[in-house]
Amino acid sequence: MKVAAGQFAVRREWQENADICIGLMHDAVGEGASLLVLPEAVLARDNDNPDWGVRSAQPLDGPFVNQLLSASQQNTLTTILTLHVPDGDGRVFNTLIAIRCGEIIARYNKLHLYDAFAMQESRNVNAGDELPPLIDVEGIKVGLMTCYDLRFPEMARRLVLDGASLLVLPAAWVRGPHKEMHWEVLVTARALENTCYVLAVGECGPRNIGNSLLVDPLGIATVRAAEVPALLTAEVDPQRIVAVRQALPVLANRRFSPPELAVKNR
Repeated sequence: MKVAAGQFAVRREWQENADICIGLMHDAVGEGASLLVLPEAVLARDNDNPDWGVRSAQPLDGPFVNQLLSASQQNTLTTILTLHVPDGDGRVFNTLIAIRCGEIIARYNKLHLYDAFAMQESRNVNAGDELPPLIDVEGIKVGLMTCYDLRFPEMARRLVLDGASLLVLPAAWVRGPHKEMHWEVLVTARALENTCYVLAVGECGPRNIGNSLLVDPLGIATVRAAEVPALLTAEVDPQRIVAVRQALPVLANRRFSPPELAVKNR
C-alpha cells in the first residue's frame, strides 16, 4: 500500500489551510496513495498568538471539515489530520479525524496533552478519555495517535496488540534543544519495539520541526522530509511485517498483559 505524508506550515486563516489540505489530497491521489497523513492542528495557527488556534476552533460539521469532505467524495483516499473542535466554555478538544469518500470514518480526542517543556496544552484543551479506534485501509489495520502520544509507549503497544500494523501520528513537534533527536528516536523506537510501521507527520515552519518520516518494523526510515513543505510517498508492505515478526518475535515473547487506559476525571 502506498502512503503519503503531507508536511506544511499551517497559516493563520482556516480557508488557506483548507486549500492546502485539499491540494495535498489531490496530489496524493495523483501519486497513487491510499492513505494521506497531514500534521496536527491544521485549522489555524498564529505563531505570535498561541491561543489563535483554539479561538479559531470549528465543529466537525463546520466549513473547514465540510470542504475536505466534499473534496474526498471524488476518490477513495483516506486522509488523517487533527483540528481543534469546541467543547464548551471556550475550551476545545484536539480531535483527530479520518475521512474517506465524503465521510468521517473515525475520530479520536487526544489523550496526552502537551504539558511539558514550559508549555501547557491543557490550559485550553480538554483531554480525551477513550482509546482511538483502528481503521482499515486496503486490508491494513491502522492505529491512530497524536503528537505527544508518541512519548507514551503503552499507547502504541496497546494499538498494536489490538491489531495495528501501521501507526500514524499527526504532529506539531515544537523546536527546542535536542527535540529533533527526541522525535527521531521515539518514532524509531515505537516502530522497532512493536515491529510495525510508523508514519509520523510534523508541521514545518518557524515554530515546529517538520521532519516527517516513515519507519519500518526494523526501525529503518524508508523516507523522510526536511524542514520545508513536502509531499512524501512510500510503500507499506504487509509481508515485511510478517518477515520481521518471524525474525524478531517480541510481541509473542512479551511477559506483560496489554496496557489499559487509566480512568481519569476531568
